[in-house]
Amino acid sequence: MGVRHKEFVIEGVQFHPESILTAGGRAMLQNFLNMRGGTWKENEESQKRMQDAIQTNGVSTGSQNATLNGVSSPKVANEKKGSILDEIFARRRISIEAQKQIPSQRPSDLQASYNLNLSPPQISFPDRLRKSPFSLSLMAEVKRASPSKGDIAPHICAPEQANRYAIAGASVISVLTEPEFFKGSIEDMRAVRESLEAMPNRPAVLRKDFIFDEYQILEARLAGADTVLLIVKMIDEDDLRTLYMYSRSLGMEPLVEVNTEAEMKTALRLGAQVIGVNNRNLDNFDVDLETTSRLMGIVPRGTIICALSGISGPDDVKTYQDNGVGAVLVGEALMRAHDPSAFANKVLGRSDGHKHSHDRHKFLVKICGTRTPQAAKVAIEAGADMIGIILVEGRKRCVSKERALEVSEAVHQTPRPINNHFELGSEGPTVAKGYFEHTSTFFQRSDRALLVGVFQNQPLSYILAQQKVLNLDVVQLHGSEPVEWASLIPVPVIRRFGPTDPGLGCRGYHALPLLDSASGGTGQRLHIDGVKWALGADNGLRVVLAGGLNPENVETILSNLNEYSLQLVAVDVSSGVEENGEQDLGRIKDFVNAVRRAERK
Repeated sequence: MGVRHKEFVIEGVQFHPESILTAGGRAMLQNFLNMRGGTWKENEESQKRMQDAIQTNGVSTGSQNATLNGVSSPKVANEKKGSILDEIFARRRISIEAQKQIPSQRPSDLQASYNLNLSPPQISFPDRLRKSPFSLSLMAEVKRASPSKGDIAPHICAPEQANRYAIAGASVISVLTEPEFFKGSIEDMRAVRESLEAMPNRPAVLRKDFIFDEYQILEARLAGADTVLLIVKMIDEDDLRTLYMYSRSLGMEPLVEVNTEAEMKTALRLGAQVIGVNNRNLDNFDVDLETTSRLMGIVPRGTIICALSGISGPDDVKTYQDNGVGAVLVGEALMRAHDPSAFANKVLGRSDGHKHSHDRHKFLVKICGTRTPQAAKVAIEAGADMIGIILVEGRKRCVSKERALEVSEAVHQTPRPINNHFELGSEGPTVAKGYFEHTSTFFQRSDRALLVGVFQNQPLSYILAQQKVLNLDVVQLHGSEPVEWASLIPVPVIRRFGPTDPGLGCRGYHALPLLDSASGGTGQRLHIDGVKWALGADNGLRVVLAGGLNPENVETILSNLNEYSLQLVAVDVSSGVEENGEQDLGRIKDFVNAVRRAERK
């Protein structure tokens, strides 16, 4: 059921779901989706502009089956059918031309954003491919569906999957951004890039799409891509060179895809540094895993060759290893794998023989509210890792400038007990590591404890000055300071949060979040369920736990956290080691000993 006004475009229709199965059903629905402008006249003019643009760009005859005049079907009945690639290509041209008309997504808008330096930092795609824990680099693909296999993992969360790939050792995360056949989007890639933010040794991000326009490359760069895919089969050589050079001008060395010897020669004339050999024929989507091996002979030394498509097990990879292939792209098999890390190790095998292991989990101990050099020295000799001093005027534990200098001197001159140092396990230099897992290592020091200065809602200039005067190793922000301040402070920052506060797991700013009650130092305990909820919601989160801890309860609290205790980097105590408002040296020792007992358990 529909209504047509004589002048105005009606952009609504009652459309029964089963109607799409009738003759012309898809065409009818597409006609509504293609409407542009508020009036029929505006609609006709807009459609004509887009159709002229498509014809100017040269859609192949066999695939130009999607007109924009509100009448014809995207696929005309009885017309000679082109290849799958032709069909996808034609539809992408239509959608990209339509997208260019949308305010905020016009070419001029994208260029203005790029000129304002709004594109995220990037890394070198070829350099990242050369670094891998495997004998071949792994290009892991986020792909919900494909024309040949249909739905693969339609409900997958792209950034979550990308993080799993990164930790598994992928050198590149390939993100399908074509929406109709592959059920992807540019927002998938943007979210993937954001999820890798500040991750040490993060994988490169590849936009995998059917790219024919500089607009798509600029869009990819603004969304965080480090590289883009250029398919030789889709584009004539002059246009291919234009796109290749434009991508390089944005700092992105493209992945140039070929399938035949003629296409390989085109890529080599281009000077491509990274060439992907697609084992899948894009005319019929048949797979031949020998395609890559056949084309290796004409490739000069120094060019990185990537085998694309069809790889599902170790046997598929062995030949590539022998022939000098630099990387393999795995999509469907990884998307279906329950454990991408185990699958990657099974298929590719580690080249460094590294085993990730911990002898045991160890907690750093922070004694806060320290007011005397003697208390600092006793805490360090007992095995404390951090000594905190309160620098907030008006707080009962605040120390004067003179006393703060005395405590600083004691911390910097008191050696730690022998064998009190430990290091977290490492996956080696070529594997990405979670941000907080990496920043946790900032707080480990073998020769002495760290001095932490605690601030609350004080000017940034004051914090910076005190850090320099007192030679603070760590700054702790305990108020409503902007999260971004952590980027401006020259030492690691611990920032207080409640379990449900926004920004708790924000990567790239504070080195560690501290879970504590609103004011701190009150002895008020956090609800253990709230702590578990915060840690369970983000398994990459690492925290310092505070709030009502003391020598009598810390073992029980750590035990009750169960597996979530592995996400605790440190425990922080203040009022729990006091008697009558003053630090008790015996309780400091008891607290450290209780934490060590909890570790052994």
